Amino acid sequence: MNRTGLFIALSLALLIGVLFGLYPELDLKLAALFYDATARTFPLKANALAAFARDAAMWITWALVIPAFVAVAIKILRPDRPLLMSGRAIIFLTVTLALSSGILSNLAFKSHWGRPRPVVVMQFNTGQFDRLTFVPWWDPRGGCGWNCSFFSGEGAAAFWTYAPAALTPPPWRPLAYVAATAFGVTTGVMRMAFGGHFFTDIAAAGIVAFLVVWLMYALIYRWPRTRLSDEAIDALLTKAFWPLYRLRQRWRGREAGSAPSL
Repeated sequence: MNRTGLFIALSLALLIGVLFGLYPELDLKLAALFYDATARTFPLKANALAAFARDAAMWITWALVIPAFVAVAIKILRPDRPLLMSGRAIIFLTVTLALSSGILSNLAFKSHWGRPRPVVVMQFNTGQFDRLTFVPWWDPRGGCGWNCSFFSGEGAAAFWTYAPAALTPPPWRPLAYVAATAFGVTTGVMRMAFGGHFFTDIAAAGIVAFLVVWLMYALIYRWPRTRLSDEAIDALLTKAFWPLYRLRQRWRGREAGSAPSL
């Protein structure tokens, strides 16, 4: 999560944005690589193994963030005990996932950016949907009403793995970033092969996920004015959950005392 990575991400955003803005038909040409004109379908979306791989990609993503939720749940029950994992890591992992694949993708864009998915545009007549007009990535005025194409939520969730990669030991971190990139690209290509997204939907997902992870890492770990400490987070959660813990102890006939001071 250094400046070199930020420079690469912003450069890719500029290059892809301008190129596919000037030549939006490139999105159609790339999507056509996965379309069978004779059968009028995206064949891979009917493949059971490919569908399993798509689900497995999301299972992997959730497997990487579930320990953070478990640690908080245990802390709620037992605020007298320290967190089972780094408090900074909990905030970093949960907030970046929520922002990249939840709030920014599904709430801020997909619900208001009317870009139709490849499977429903006129150029790929699968015979299953009413045909809609293709629009470039920058145009929110497409005919899609909800759950639209730009940008990919699953793609953002896959590229979110940059976050756990950033927490690996420094000697392993470059390899972890490569693995996260490969995981995001593979998941994105599968979404394209199913007719669910255009290339720019996937590219935007990857860039947004990286920028969110980069910014949150800087806020939590790097910049002195905003940098957090595990001890402070643990103490704050103890203070927040102590009243409920104290009440439960009273029901059991025990006295928990006052919460430890921050």
